[in-house]
Amino acid sequence: MIVAGVMSGTSADGIDVALTRVSARGDEYQKLRLLAHEAFPFPAALRKAVLGAMNARVISTAELARLNWRLGLAYAEAVRVTMKHHPMKVELIGCHGQTLYHQAAAELYAGAKFACTWQAGEASIIAGALGIPVVSNFRPADMVAGGQGAPLVPLLDFVLFRHARRGRVLQNIGGIANLTAIPPGADTEKTVAFDTGPGNMIIDALMLELYRKPFDVGGAIAASGRVLDPVLQRALRHPFFKKRPPRTAGREQFGREYSAAFLAECRKVSKRKQDAIASATALTAASIADAYTRFAAEGMHGARVDYIVSGGGARNATLMHMLSERLKPLGCSVTTSDKFGLPAEAKEAAAFALLAWQTWHRRPGNLRSATGATRPAILGQVSYV
Repeated sequence: MIVAGVMSGTSADGIDVALTRVSARGDEYQKLRLLAHEAFPFPAALRKAVLGAMNARVISTAELARLNWRLGLAYAEAVRVTMKHHPMKVELIGCHGQTLYHQAAAELYAGAKFACTWQAGEASIIAGALGIPVVSNFRPADMVAGGQGAPLVPLLDFVLFRHARRGRVLQNIGGIANLTAIPPGADTEKTVAFDTGPGNMIIDALMLELYRKPFDVGGAIAASGRVLDPVLQRALRHPFFKKRPPRTAGREQFGREYSAAFLAECRKVSKRKQDAIASATALTAASIADAYTRFAAEGMHGARVDYIVSGGGARNATLMHMLSERLKPLGCSVTTSDKFGLPAEAKEAAAFALLAWQTWHRRPGNLRSATGATRPAILGQVSYV
């Protein structure tokens, strides 16, 4: 079955579309092959609207409704252009949508206590525009089953990267960073996955504030700066970094308020803008390495580990160098998913193609060891043509 996966992440920089061929042997073994990948930046007005809505304290219902439909139009156009560039008969679409709010822990609201999540992007628009059924809204079913609704990419990580003799860690660095740790010869129950903390989110926020640029291209500005160690050490004392998995993070923890406070701390120590960018980059690298050391390294049982990075952070040479320096002493060889035939930017979109295939065939898509769910759950809702 040819399935398109559509992803826009917490960086809110645009849409990735992955065209994949998904097949299965029996009930347990799935196979996915990437056929094509395209990336589409958000128009400036749409990106501004998305960033304004994420974790917003005040926003009108009209604005939210319009954004939900506008994102549906953007996703439909991205898939349409991808299919035009790579003509093939797409039979199903899996669209993650744009996370506007994710509350993994139960909180009191209107007299009831519950967890909740919301990914915007009207799936009926995509299905209607393209004449292809769409699976969307993947996270709630896992949360109803007692999970945190994230991470969901570990199923793809397990299907594509498990190895009989080598440990594999799949580290995604988008706005938020998350890892999947697969010990040698492990099954899904031994696979560990969780959010490590900020990925590009704080770096991008500081780049926008200090340089009026959306991100640090190649990590060049970070490379010209000095890491402010007192700021870094204080930041690493954030309670999230000590929390045991399963755990998830988002703009609720590391969004605009956190970034503003981090920048204020940097300015107390140095007035050089590049030092703030270097320190934010170091925070990402240090929090990833610390998370692996605390919660995943022991499970590798001393095996050599391929530490495979995907997401936009894989293109930040300074971040990759910082990460390699911290992980090399732990027996990890840091590389990118490109080496394994999957472009770093395409992996999450491909994951939602696989999850859509699972839903279409009424198969569970969550890994309980990753989300903390009490049972396997068939994820998502189908919008038919």
